[in-house]
Amino acid sequence: MWFWFALGSAVFAALTSILAKIGIEGVNSNLATAIRTMVVVVMAWGMVFLTNTQGGIKSISQKSWIFLILSGLATGASWLCYYKALQIGEASKVVPIDKLSVVITLVLAFVFLHEEFTAKSLIGCVLIGVGTLVMVL
Repeated sequence: MWFWFALGSAVFAALTSILAKIGIEGVNSNLATAIRTMVVVVMAWGMVFLTNTQGGIKSISQKSWIFLILSGLATGASWLCYYKALQIGEASKVVPIDKLSVVITLVLAFVFLHEEFTAKSLIGCVLIGVGTLVMVL
């Protein structure tokens, strides 16, 4: 099941890039990010209440709070950079560079989460890196 959610994520991320590039025309990138963020906040909390999981907030550990907040700050920084890049660059070049996050995630998962880094992972990282360079040059 995770595969279908991951595929859905990729499809919606692609739509996000195209819709954002069209919508950001003539709009300050920080303002555009704030508007997008408000929509995401409403949608996320709507899902919490729709699935009746708001009671779980009491059981979140301090460690989880800290890392979820840090993750939120990283997301915000990523979105601010992404929207500024989209505003001044071509989507067909911004998006591939943004997707280098796959390579960075694999390396960070190896270093901090002690996940396995195999020959297959290394080859995939190299191919993504080379593919990104080919697309943006």
